[in-house]
Amino acid sequence: MSLIRLSVIVIMLLTLVGCGGRAVLGLPAASPGAKPGAIVPVYVATTRARSDNESLPFSAARSKTLSFSELDIGIPQNHRPGRVETSARVPDPRRHFSAQSHQPIDDRQQFIRQLDTALARRASEDREILIFVHGYNNNFADSVFRNAQIVHDYDIGAVALHYAWPSGAAIPLYVFDRDSALIGRRGLAETIEIAAQTRATRIVILGHSMGAYVVTEALRDLALQGRTDTLRRLGGVVLAAPDIDVDVFLSQMDDIGDIPRPFTIVVSRRDRALGFSRRLAGGQPRVGSGSDVEVLQERDVTVIDVSDVDGGRHNVFADSKTLMELVSNDALMRSVLREPVSLGQAALADSALVAEGAASLVVFLPNRIFGGMAQAAAGQ
Repeated sequence: MSLIRLSVIVIMLLTLVGCGGRAVLGLPAASPGAKPGAIVPVYVATTRARSDNESLPFSAARSKTLSFSELDIGIPQNHRPGRVETSARVPDPRRHFSAQSHQPIDDRQQFIRQLDTALARRASEDREILIFVHGYNNNFADSVFRNAQIVHDYDIGAVALHYAWPSGAAIPLYVFDRDSALIGRRGLAETIEIAAQTRATRIVILGHSMGAYVVTEALRDLALQGRTDTLRRLGGVVLAAPDIDVDVFLSQMDDIGDIPRPFTIVVSRRDRALGFSRRLAGGQPRVGSGSDVEVLQERDVTVIDVSDVDGGRHNVFADSKTLMELVSNDALMRSVLREPVSLGQAALADSALVAEGAASLVVFLPNRIFGGMAQAAAGQ
């Protein structure tokens, strides 16, 4: 490999660094006088190996078995929605995300019991589990903090269940992370099975970037093993900026068969990280780049195009104030994450639904739904 080519690859990898940082949890917890602004409990299932470093209890090494724990994540007093304020040194809970406590959980059955206890403390309409799967270049603190930020800023009432796969958390380790994502699919499939055994009324999976690849591989594993009972427990899947080859994704969908619904993908034509990922893959398009919307619609997938929303960057799903306002008003949730909009509310425009309150965001409904809407509109 020439020095010029190597330099180009390094530059491309540097642009992908937005997926993560070099955060530390801050354990043991800071002094009692330094209080965060809010606390978000996060339940964790991980195939990262345990670490002796208390400030980062799970490493980048791969484990063949799941480990479980619960963390109380402090949101800093000066927190700005969409941001994850971190420190590479001991965090100040007033200014940085920090772990206020960490409780290891012994085994799968105890983990299920604790999830059920957390569900029981919620109102009946909030007895849901949100499984978040992080992307490339994340250490354990990066990913847990991002999960807490999403739950806090979007005011999600569900129990936060974080699946942490063993990312190398280093810019040059893109291929290592890709391999770890494949290895991590079995751990996520087991995590989904665990969530399905709780008393949750609804389970939703959110996968970001390379984490979306872990999600689709886990769903594929469950389908090929005939675990349709587990798949039927899923009340929705959201893939944000999925770093997945389009042909690979279609092959996965073939193997999954009857996909969980609604199945939503957030895309952006302005996602530079996925653009460089495509170049690293020899020019093969990525699902999250939004170049194959019609193909996705044919597969019963709802597509949210955020190209013109707050810059359309790689992390826009997590840090966009526009999306936060939509979700807080229940417009986006009503449209794609819970139930398709009713026919009378639909605004049809070239097979796209422009979400109320944000003309720059476009929701492309699956052909199955759009076809029914078009027939209903023609009959009026």
